[in-house]
Amino acid sequence: MNSNFNFNRKKKMMVLTADESKTLYTFLRADQRPLNHIISDFNSVFPTTSLPHYIACFSLSTLLQDKKMLNSTQRLIAFALLHQSYSSQTSSANPFITLFINAACNDDAEKCERAFLLLLLSSDTSSNGKEFLKQSATDYINGFDPSSMNAFPQQAQLEQQYCDKANPEPYNCLFKDGSVRNIISDPDVPDGCDPNSSEFDLQWRDKPKIGSGDRDETVLGFLSSLSMEGLGPHWSRPVPPRLPLQDGELVWLNPGDNHELLWDYGMCVDTSRGTAVRDLITKALKGPLVPNQQEQVLLELANDPKLVYHCGLTPRKLPELVENNPLIAVEVLTKLINSPEIADYFTVLVNMDMSLHSMEVVNRLTTAVELPSEFIRMYITNCISSCENIKDKYMQNRLVRLVCVFLQSLIRNNIINVKDLFIEVQAFCIEFSRIREAAALFRLLKSLE
Repeated sequence: MNSNFNFNRKKKMMVLTADESKTLYTFLRADQRPLNHIISDFNSVFPTTSLPHYIACFSLSTLLQDKKMLNSTQRLIAFALLHQSYSSQTSSANPFITLFINAACNDDAEKCERAFLLLLLSSDTSSNGKEFLKQSATDYINGFDPSSMNAFPQQAQLEQQYCDKANPEPYNCLFKDGSVRNIISDPDVPDGCDPNSSEFDLQWRDKPKIGSGDRDETVLGFLSSLSMEGLGPHWSRPVPPRLPLQDGELVWLNPGDNHELLWDYGMCVDTSRGTAVRDLITKALKGPLVPNQQEQVLLELANDPKLVYHCGLTPRKLPELVENNPLIAVEVLTKLINSPEIADYFTVLVNMDMSLHSMEVVNRLTTAVELPSEFIRMYITNCISSCENIKDKYMQNRLVRLVCVFLQSLIRNNIINVKDLFIEVQAFCIEFSRIREAAALFRLLKSLE
């Protein structure tokens, strides 16, 4: 599967949808509702056992890392949701416990927020329990007395009390410090300045502020994309250069695996026409066909040359077809000339008994296709040997005449090179010089010297 597809799908699964983002932001803006009611509704919309619940909590933690993203009431609600989402577990089991401790020990943060965080951390063990969650975030800020919190505990003390020693500080990438944040603070507004805060300096009340609509749109955009991490430097990992190839070293080959599918166009093709040709070829092996049957076979093979591979003719059956129907044999061998088995057919044709029909087939083939010179030479040698070995003088004279006429035709049509067979053919002509055709062949050979 494509790695880019996996990355995009994973990224899409780790962010909230547009509707979920709006619902979560609605909870953050409910500063007049009791906190315990907001927490109950949050757990109903984002069940604690579901992946959207953790994504929502992670989104809240991301928003809380920048002080300018949420106002005071929204930050209190976000902290309450993060803490109470894991209230059934111990404090050390809360995956966001480090965020709580760092915020509670931040000297630049508002006192009411730090005091609220201490209440959340101690809510599981204090006698008051969660009574403070029955009031709204606005009521808590309005009723907070800054003089009641003169001293805050040290970070080491909180870590020892609430953090599990077996749970180390989460790993931070070394490139994080080199990344460029996509949230830039306004240099004219001091850190920790919040127009909704009770500690907001009067000198900033007359300054222009971001509209609530712009703030809402910005926060919703971050919730839907979680793009607050900024742009980190690209980790360039170039491919190392290949070492020079040494003498005698094997070259590593990476064959391509791009295989193309080949469609079998002969699949499910109607074979009824092939059946008729097979039947006629079977009859042709047993005896001569009548003219209309012979014409049908030749016409079918001319219209579809591939039928020759399905007609049932094998090299072993070729001599029978040559003796009974030489014209059909010529047509079949012409269509099989590019077949891988054509050498087997030529071997059978060379070794079969010499006859008028076999010489007719070879003679027609020489004018129809380009035959291997080795095949022609072997066939002529076989013809000469057959004439010399026959005992019947009448049949011998007849075969000698046929061979001489056949050789004259090959020589005049430049089918064979006379020099390759000159001595053998000349001896044949001298042996049978009493026959007129042999004498004529001898004179033809002399004229070519």
